[in-house]
Amino acid sequence: MSVNSAEKMLSARRGGGTAISSDSLLAPIESVLEPMVLIGTLWLVSFYVRGQIDSACMVLSMVLFALTFPGVSRLNMPLWALTAQVLLSWSCVAGLLFLGAYATRSLGHFSPEVLRVWFWMAPLCLIVLHLVVQALAPWILSLQGPPKKVVVVGVNPQGISLARRIGETDFLQMKMVGFFDDRLGDRVVPGAGGHRVVGNIGELPGFVKHQQISVIFLSLPMAAEPRVLQILDELKDTTASIYFVPDMFVTDLIQGRTAAINGISVISVCETPFHGLMGVVKRGSDIVLALLILLLVLPLLVVIAVAVKLTSAGPVLFKQRRYGLNGQEIVVYKFRSMQVAEDGAEVRQARRHDSRITRLGAVLRRTSLDELPQFINVLQGRMSIVGPRPHAVAHNELYRKLIKGYMVRHKVKPGITGWAQVNGFRGETETLEKMQARIDHDLDYLRNWSLRLDLHIIVKTVRVMFRDQHAY
Repeated sequence: MSVNSAEKMLSARRGGGTAISSDSLLAPIESVLEPMVLIGTLWLVSFYVRGQIDSACMVLSMVLFALTFPGVSRLNMPLWALTAQVLLSWSCVAGLLFLGAYATRSLGHFSPEVLRVWFWMAPLCLIVLHLVVQALAPWILSLQGPPKKVVVVGVNPQGISLARRIGETDFLQMKMVGFFDDRLGDRVVPGAGGHRVVGNIGELPGFVKHQQISVIFLSLPMAAEPRVLQILDELKDTTASIYFVPDMFVTDLIQGRTAAINGISVISVCETPFHGLMGVVKRGSDIVLALLILLLVLPLLVVIAVAVKLTSAGPVLFKQRRYGLNGQEIVVYKFRSMQVAEDGAEVRQARRHDSRITRLGAVLRRTSLDELPQFINVLQGRMSIVGPRPHAVAHNELYRKLIKGYMVRHKVKPGITGWAQVNGFRGETETLEKMQARIDHDLDYLRNWSLRLDLHIIVKTVRVMFRDQHAY
């Protein structure tokens, strides 16, 4: 199939509008913009005209939300196209509402004056607010940081079309770096927007690590299954998100889901569960719970800080470098529980009857009270309340060489508590098998995350704190 033929098929499947990457902050905004504007204008007009929002308005609001959620993305539309589509969409919605009200003989429950004003005010506000979102889009995207670096593995019609569309779309927050292919040397790929082949597939893992590539698209034929499995195996020592451009594949999926990059269907193989609205939910719950817990335990924090200072020499807080989101180094806070503060190339895990642990420190570690300052890390955005426990940098560098998939746990922020910790894998991991079991639980958490699971882990952590003897 030629590139032009593939392009026509993709355009036909895309329909209309502009696709937004699901992990973009613009995605939840665009999804709720139209229903919220229509409901908001209805309430505003009703309150202005009648001085109240009656039960008929509330019922109509629920019907509106059902009809219009999620909203359509209109980011790349010029004013004339935006106006035409909003008016057409609004005509369809208003027509359905009128027919429904007429058929159910409920039209008399609504004020004619409210309906007249609302019917022209709603589309006008929609057009204006879509223009506002278009104007603010660059600033909104800047809150997410710099664009993600992207590579495409495989030079074929699908890969070429994907690369070109990444370059042509303004709101993906992606920067195309180049292609990897064994058949072609270092040269520009025709029809790919000027992008080059930057290496063969064997060079991919090293390039991803050294160039900090965030996203990899595997655009390879199904016949290349053994080669693809080898690539996936080699990429397990990275934190890059991996997507398939082919229709299907069989492998161990981490948050496997379908997605679209400006109309081109892809399948995620290894991805964070906290994309788009779910990322907002996770961060919001972290902030609310961390603030609440810190306020509740503030007197206890003061007592522990004074006790640490009076019972042993050294700082109150112990700071250690750990790996955070995407394998980036962060500084984690704990109450000091040892007479030393190790943070070098070699860090020895605490063991039973460890002479480095102070008498107070033994109590703090057994009850996990030494972890309380990490709620400050949560507010800073370095950690979550629930997630894979962060290990010392020295331990990460050791175990990433011994356990396949070890670095995948860094697709999410580390947590104060986690699925592994409430299932008996807390404290010392003196054997490789125990660390493997901990990592298996961490990856299960990534596959099955939900807000309900987070709350279950938090409740279970409270019970485990005072009866688990594995931490010392």
